[in-house]
Amino acid sequence: MAHDHWENCIAHFDTQVDVFAEEYFGRTEVICLLVAAAGFDPRSIGIATLLAGHLGDRLSGLFVREERGTPDAGLVTAADQNADRLRELVRGCEIASVDIFGNDNAPVAGVRIASIIRDFNIPDETTDIVLDMTALSIGVAFPAARLLLDYCEDRGIAFHIMVASNPELDDAITSEPGDRPMAVRGFAGIDLSDAALEISRIWVPQLAKGRSAALTEIRRSIRDTYKICPVVPFPARDPRRADALITEYGTQLIDEWQVDPRDIVYVSESNPLDCYRTLSTLTKRYADAVDQIFVPSIILSPVGSRVMAAGALMAAIEHNLTVQYIETVRYDFDPAKPAVATAPDMRVHLLLSGPAYRELGAASATPVQPDAPEPVCDVPS
Repeated sequence: MAHDHWENCIAHFDTQVDVFAEEYFGRTEVICLLVAAAGFDPRSIGIATLLAGHLGDRLSGLFVREERGTPDAGLVTAADQNADRLRELVRGCEIASVDIFGNDNAPVAGVRIASIIRDFNIPDETTDIVLDMTALSIGVAFPAARLLLDYCEDRGIAFHIMVASNPELDDAITSEPGDRPMAVRGFAGIDLSDAALEISRIWVPQLAKGRSAALTEIRRSIRDTYKICPVVPFPARDPRRADALITEYGTQLIDEWQVDPRDIVYVSESNPLDCYRTLSTLTKRYADAVDQIFVPSIILSPVGSRVMAAGALMAAIEHNLTVQYIETVRYDFDPAKPAVATAPDMRVHLLLSGPAYRELGAASATPVQPDAPEPVCDVPS
């Protein structure tokens, strides 16, 4: 299904999210389902708290608890506390456990979340579905988003994505990657097995603090890349965040990936539409550049900020791009770290489908910001 209206996607940021939630979800005719995480992340209850305050008993919930091996006892306690709070906020909600790995340690998150969503009884009177990507892993969030978007578009109801972003908190959560990179369920891209021309791949990894090992494993799983175009956050709340990431990944960028500085892609840390538009432009320009010479293949690896990942999700759906990812075996997190305690969350709301676009028309939907600049990534002429 075409998503031309995403070029002028309805979006809200920070205090605008509060105003939108009050004016939109406060209406008595809105019946909403919230799909979100029930994990240890302290941001897990933020969006639920906001929506429950305006919707009350018009809000139902499907909350996902991601299960990985033997987690730290402190994280289990934090997840239990968040789950209890979610039950208080959304009466009658369902909390579903999703095993991230199977008995043979193979990643199965996509299959499990797809089964849970298909079996979940969404009330017929539902007018809106909100996916809170804040604390969901990519292997769960992306398949869930695709299934829920299709469900909403088939029935003409509204589909929203919301994120409570905190880059400083993201940096404080460390993770241990698994050893089996693979395409996220539903995001394997176009089947190129019978391609008549040589395939020319561009890998677009999102750089994030402490994710070097994960990206190294993902890179090994991708064959014969023509270019690697790393994505870094700029503008960002910390103006030096992009510089710090380039320094952290210096050896990989120069010696292992042989990245030309002109191929680094800069996208906003706070606006997913910037990432979406930049990746969409990159995809279109590259396809035009290699037309009838190579078969273009863009491979995304969003491993950091969920705001930037939301933009990558939109681009992947719109252009049927491959999303190559590696699941996390375990997390380590100390909520007492100073940066975690002091940095405020940045909130984002996206309306991806629904009656609003039919009423407004794609041409009349007001852009949140001017079109993103042309991507820096160089392509052959």
